[in-house]
Amino acid sequence: MKQHVVVYKKLPEDLLQRLRDEFEVTCFETVNAGNRAQFQAALATAQGIIGASLPIGNDLLEAAPLLKIASTVSVGVDNFDLDYFRKRGLMLAHTPGVLNEATADAIFSLILASARRVVELAEFVKAGKWKGSIGESLFGVNVHGKTLGMLGMGRIGGAVARRAHHGFGMKIVYHNTRPNPEAEASLAATYVTRDELFQQADFVCPMLPLTAQTERTIGAREFGLMKPSAIFINASRGRIVDEAALIEALQRKTIYGAGLDVFEQEPLPADSPLLQLPNVVALPHIGSATHETRRAMAELAVDNLIAGLRGAQPVHLAV
Repeated sequence: MKQHVVVYKKLPEDLLQRLRDEFEVTCFETVNAGNRAQFQAALATAQGIIGASLPIGNDLLEAAPLLKIASTVSVGVDNFDLDYFRKRGLMLAHTPGVLNEATADAIFSLILASARRVVELAEFVKAGKWKGSIGESLFGVNVHGKTLGMLGMGRIGGAVARRAHHGFGMKIVYHNTRPNPEAEASLAATYVTRDELFQQADFVCPMLPLTAQTERTIGAREFGLMKPSAIFINASRGRIVDEAALIEALQRKTIYGAGLDVFEQEPLPADSPLLQLPNVVALPHIGSATHETRRAMAELAVDNLIAGLRGAQPVHLAV
């Protein structure tokens, strides 16, 4: 009898066929209030699940007594209770590595767009307001030669720092759970304390996972340490930031601006004060959103799932 797989995100048809060739497959392109009961019912006979962008609470997992593995089409695993997985002996696979470069590209686009006010000035032109040479009130700030502060120097942080150092001659300061000798050797990066990073950097870029320890770890105190000319960039997780404190810092010009790809609530509510601020560039969580990268993530997630259900160890296990 074939094992049962529940898919809760649209997958490329050829990858879905790979699953159908080996398993019984039940598909949900999305899960919402209208089909949540059917989704939970499908979990009752599932040995594997695969998808993304859906919190998989322990109540859902309790409804899946046969489950062996969950494969998420993401590098982040904050939609799952890792302790529960450990307690039950379940595998949780994810997709690190394949999205590093695309995400670093998106982060650097936020750095450039925020510093040079690209979105604001593009809208200025589209609105027919460009009547002559712009004045100082619309000037931006330099990126080249400035100091980039990386709060977290893992794979994606290193990719961002590489662009900054080699492409823009930026000085790199970083704070990490442990020093990164490779970054120090190849990027002339300097390890600093957390407070020193906020004080020294012209661009502060956290690359932190969302955990109980990191939730709202950046707030009014940290923004108060930053230079008035500094820009805050966040493309990791929205909830590592106290968003109300960020809004206040931007409104009061405690900091110069922000480039954001992630938010406390996603999608970002249309009435969010962030959308009213000219010194904010806001993107709809597009860090890995290229055709090539999302394809690679889906392939890796399917590979992980198949390996786990065949009794092998997936290449990338979070638990």
